[in-house]
Amino acid sequence: MSRLAALLGGLFSLWIAVASPLAGMDHQFLTAHMAQHLLLMTVAAPLLLLSAPAMILPRNVFHPAICWLAGTSVVFGWHVPALFELGMRSAGWHAFEHATFFIAGLMFWWPVIQPKVCPRWGIPIYLFLATLPCDALSAFLTFCGRVVYPHYLSAHGLFDISPLADQACAGALMWTWVTFVYLAPAAAITLRMLSPQRRAWNVEAA
Repeated sequence: MSRLAALLGGLFSLWIAVASPLAGMDHQFLTAHMAQHLLLMTVAAPLLLLSAPAMILPRNVFHPAICWLAGTSVVFGWHVPALFELGMRSAGWHAFEHATFFIAGLMFWWPVIQPKVCPRWGIPIYLFLATLPCDALSAFLTFCGRVVYPHYLSAHGLFDISPLADQACAGALMWTWVTFVYLAPAAAITLRMLSPQRRAWNVEAA
């Protein structure tokens, strides 16, 4: 993928998340709200990183463990009901929420996309471990049987869908999307490392 295509795709994803009609639906539907988060963290952030030239930054600041914790903490933190409701009530906090998802996305994908940050064999493990907390959260939203966020009890949507069904859809969206986006590159990198050509090249280099 060319840097220009990645840049345009990243900017378009940002627009969809924060300025398109989807952005106006996040107060009515948790599924739309979830789609915003996924676009910011797993589409816009990695595409914009792919559009940038390779950069070497201090490893103690962008250590894979710190990047992983940043992504996971932001996802879990903003899904705590009290913080979630704060973002729904205040435009300023809502904008801050979007910014933290995007910045956390940049940090999370940095070890995957930028060179010499994480060993190639460590990236599949890094991505696999990232799916686990997201799977737990999405499973909770899908199957808990009650509306977790009171805001959506009073929200008036355009479609005939109950708040509980909307919550289940949001959880299923997160579950499916994160599993694919994280595990697909993990599998591709693993297969590439295990390919006969790759192993032969490693033997010759040794």
